[in-house]
Amino acid sequence: MSLLNNLKGGGRHGVPSAESRDPIGYLVAGLNRLAQSDLLDRVGLRKQAEQAVFTTTSSGFKVVAAAGRRFKRAGTSGKPGARVPGASGDGLFDLTPTEEEQMLVDVVTDFATELLRPAAAAADDACSTPEEVLSSSLEIGLPILGVPESLGGIAETRSAVAGTLVAEALAHGDLGLAVSVLAPGAVATALALWGSDEQQQTYLPAFTEPSEKGVPAASLALAEPAVLFDVLAPRTTAVRRASGYVLNGTKALVARGSDAELFVVGAQLDGRPVLFLVESSTPGLAVEGDPAMGVRAAGLTTLTLTDVELAEGSVLGETDGSTYAECVRFSRLAWCALALGTAQAVLDYVTPYVKERQAFGEPIAHRQAVAFMVADIAIELQAMRLVTYKAASLVARGKDATREIALARKLCADKGMKIGLDGVQLLGGHGFVKEHPVERWYRDLRAIGIMEGAVLV
Repeated sequence: MSLLNNLKGGGRHGVPSAESRDPIGYLVAGLNRLAQSDLLDRVGLRKQAEQAVFTTTSSGFKVVAAAGRRFKRAGTSGKPGARVPGASGDGLFDLTPTEEEQMLVDVVTDFATELLRPAAAAADDACSTPEEVLSSSLEIGLPILGVPESLGGIAETRSAVAGTLVAEALAHGDLGLAVSVLAPGAVATALALWGSDEQQQTYLPAFTEPSEKGVPAASLALAEPAVLFDVLAPRTTAVRRASGYVLNGTKALVARGSDAELFVVGAQLDGRPVLFLVESSTPGLAVEGDPAMGVRAAGLTTLTLTDVELAEGSVLGETDGSTYAECVRFSRLAWCALALGTAQAVLDYVTPYVKERQAFGEPIAHRQAVAFMVADIAIELQAMRLVTYKAASLVARGKDATREIALARKLCADKGMKIGLDGVQLLGGHGFVKEHPVERWYRDLRAIGIMEGAVLV
C-alpha cells in the first residue's frame, strides 16, 4: 500500500486555532496573512517580509516547544547505559544487504520517492520541512533506527550499515529533507552509543514512546561560524563550576534548531572537545534562522549559548575527547551516505536527458564528450559507494574505521561536488534554472565537505 495513503490531513503546521492562540499565535497568524498579501509585491518588500516571517516564527516556535515539554529525570547517575552489540561477520567484505536491511531500504525508498522528491522544491524555497513529511518519517521508525531493542528501539546489532543505506535512500529523494528527518535520530543514536543510564532513561523514552506531543525535534550541533573552523577544536567553551558547567559560544548550520527541544552541543572543556546535552528550555539559548546555499529544507539555524548553566550529568560520553572524535567520524560517514544518494539522483536524471535531448539532428549522448562525462559520474559514484560501505561495515562490527571514513569523506566531498557540477553542465542552460532539480542537487552536494554534525550513523 502506498505510503501516501497513511498520511494525516490537517491545516498548516504551527498556526494555532483562534480559540487557542496565545500572543505568539496571534503574531504568527498576522505575519502569515501579511506574507500572503499582494501589498508586499506592490511596494517591493516581499523578500524582507518573508525573511521576517521565517525569523520570527522560528524563535516563536522555539519558545512554545521549550515550554511544552519537560524531560523527567530517571535512571541511575554514573551507571553506564545500555549498548548495541557489534554486528557479527565472517571477515569477508560483502556489500549485499541482509534481508532485513533490504526490506528497510525498500520502505525508505518508497517514502523518499512518494514524499520527499515531490516536496523538495517547495521545502527548499521555504527553508523548512512540511509537517506531513516529518510525521510520516516517524511512522517508519527513522528516529529509533540506532536505538537498541532493550531501550525501545529497533536495533539488534550496531546499525551503521542500515543507517548508511537509509541515509542514501532518503537523499535520493532530497538531501535537505533527508537531513531534517534524520536529525532527531542522530541525537537518539548518540544517546544509545554514549549515554549513561540516567541520560538514556531520561531522554530516550520521548523518542521510543512518543506522547501526544510526538517525537521531540533534536539536533546535533558541532559546526561553528569561524574562518578555518576545525571541528576537533571547537571555540565554544565549557567551564567547570561547583554545580556543573557553564557554556558560551555559537554553533552554526544547526538543523531544525528553531523547533529543537534537545541539542547535543560540542564544546571545549579543559582543552578537550566534549559533547553536552542541552535542553531548549535552558536559559541562555538563542536561535536565529540562517538559511544557507544548500540543505535549505533542513531549516538551518544559528544557536548562541550565553552563560548556559548545565548540571554535572549533562556530559555525553567521555571527557577525554574520544567520544567527541568518534561522533565526528560517524557524522562524516552519514554525510558520505547522503552524498551517494544525491549523486545517484543526478546520474539517474541526466542519463535519460542526454539520450532524449536533440542537437544537430541527434541525441547529445552520441557526442563523445557527453557520453564520457556520464560514464565518469557512474565510475566516481561507484568508487564513493565502495569506500563508504566498507567504512560502514567496519563501524557496524566495532572495528576502527578512522582511515576508511577519512578516505570516504575526501572522496565524497571532492567527487560529489564534481558530479553535481557535471550534472549542471550536461543540462546546459536547463542546468541553471529551477525547472530542473539538478541545480538544487549541486548546491546540496557542495555541503558534503563543509557540514559537521546534524546527522549520525
